[in-house]
Amino acid sequence: MIRRRVVGRAVVRTAAVGGVAYAAGHHMATKSAEQQYTDAQQNAQIEEMQQQQPVYQQPVYQQPPPPMYQQQAYPPPQDPAPAPSGGITPDDIAQLKQLGQLHESGILTDAEFEAAKQKILGK
Repeated sequence: MIRRRVVGRAVVRTAAVGGVAYAAGHHMATKSAEQQYTDAQQNAQIEEMQQQQPVYQQPVYQQPPPPMYQQQAYPPPQDPAPAPSGGITPDDIAQLKQLGQLHESGILTDAEFEAAKQKILGK
C-alpha cells in the first residue's frame, strides 16, 4: 500500500501543478482579450470624435490683405552714366609710370605694355 500512496501523491502533485498552470494561462488569455476589446473601443471612440470635428478654414490673418491703395509704379533703375574719358586721374598716372618701369626693365614686352596702357587709358 505504501507504493500506491507514493504513486497517488505524484499524480495528485502533477494534477495540482497542471491545474495551476491551466488557471494562470486561462487568466492571462482572458486579460489579454479584455485589453484588446478595451483598445478597440477606445480606437473607435477616437475615430468617431475625429470625424465629428469641424474642418476649419484657413485663418484670416494668414491670407494676404487686400490692397488698400494702388501702388505707384517706379521706372526701372538706369545704368550710371559713363565717366568722361578726357581726364586722367593721379592713380592712372601712377599705374602708367609703373608700367613704364616694368617695360624699361624688360619684364613687359612691347605688346604687353601697349595692351596694359590701352586698358588704363581706355577704361
